Amino acid sequence: MKRLIVIALALISIQGIAQEERKERPNRGERTHRMSDLTPKEVANLKTKKMTLHFDLSEKQQKDIYAINLENATKRKAMMDTFKAKKESGNMEKPSKEQRLAMQNAKLDHQIATKAKMKIILNKEQFDKWEKSQGKMHKRNVGMKKYDGKKRGDVQKKQ
Repeated sequence: MKRLIVIALALISIQGIAQEERKERPNRGERTHRMSDLTPKEVANLKTKKMTLHFDLSEKQQKDIYAINLENATKRKAMMDTFKAKKESGNMEKPSKEQRLAMQNAKLDHQIATKAKMKIILNKEQFDKWEKSQGKMHKRNVGMKKYDGKKRGDVQKKQ
């Protein structure tokens, strides 16, 4: 009888442990809000400094890339503000097929223009390193958009 009770308690405790939910990182939401509070100049400055460390940029390259980062941060901030205003006003509705196509075309045109500017500013080694880092970011973003029962943000590795 004692054995049955011990076995039953062991099974119940194992089941309880197995079904324990994974906890998300507690600071994840806070980090997003902290970054959205920054001005476009602050965002551009931070990104330029990170790129300087990563790509070993010269003073002239830093100034040119800061201008690009400032332009991108300003556009992103404006888009976020319009999206936030629509969401708060209750006028949030899904874009039509044509609107989605136009947004995708504008996004791709912007990426092409940025790539052309970076090719002019960076030398061959730096540009190759930048392209490689862009590819990694793209893979990470695609992985975050897909949700197949796994934790959000997990990127599937090729097998």
